[in-house]
Amino acid sequence: MRAVSNLISSLSHSCIDFLFPSACPICGEPVSTHGELCADCWASFNWIGNPKCVKCGYPFPASIDLGDRPLCPTCASGGCVLDLIRAACVYDDVSRSAVLPFKHTGRIKYAKFMSRAMMWALRDVDIRPDIVMPVPLAWRRLCHRGYNQATLLARPIAKAMNAVMDVDSVHRKYRPDMGHKNAKQRAENIRGAFKVVHPNKIRGKKILLVDDVMTTGATFAELHRVLTKAGASAVYGVVFCRVMRAI
Repeated sequence: MRAVSNLISSLSHSCIDFLFPSACPICGEPVSTHGELCADCWASFNWIGNPKCVKCGYPFPASIDLGDRPLCPTCASGGCVLDLIRAACVYDDVSRSAVLPFKHTGRIKYAKFMSRAMMWALRDVDIRPDIVMPVPLAWRRLCHRGYNQATLLARPIAKAMNAVMDVDSVHRKYRPDMGHKNAKQRAENIRGAFKVVHPNKIRGKKILLVDDVMTTGATFAELHRVLTKAGASAVYGVVFCRVMRAI
């Protein structure tokens, strides 16, 4: 029966590939696998590699030798509260042109290459989370948008890491859009926005938070505060792209 099932699945995928040839989700050029980027689109992103901060993943100039475990000034001074953060790429004109349509205009087909890139960003760490948690949206914003983009990114990551996907242990209160607020204003705006409603699911667990963009880290920091208060043993974060600020 398993052989028959595998044959049917293979034939189904062959039919799909014939009727809907694989194409780059951004430019439409032919590719070998559904959802992946063509070589030109992939090369246009500013992917974050080494050297980078071992804690928050902040990229350093390639010409600088900072040793095996470099720390950025923020992490060296204790400014990053999460146990670890990684980002796949830098937030710039190219990544913005993908993230904004993905987030606001239903381009959910971008989720596949974004989540793959995020898993690639985690390739050099051994965190083994028990829970993968997309950053929650307030119900008001979720109803308006129709989906949580972080959930679309988190689902394949949870599957790949053999972790539990948790979308209901933390609720978020509606707050006005943080837009162009500075770091202090963002921290004040997000303070008290999250509430752990199922602490029994959180206690003693290692949690990987997933989001599309990290601007100042205020959202991750507030989630870290409420999750550790609820008993989480470790809180990590991964995003598709991060805003680069002078440190």
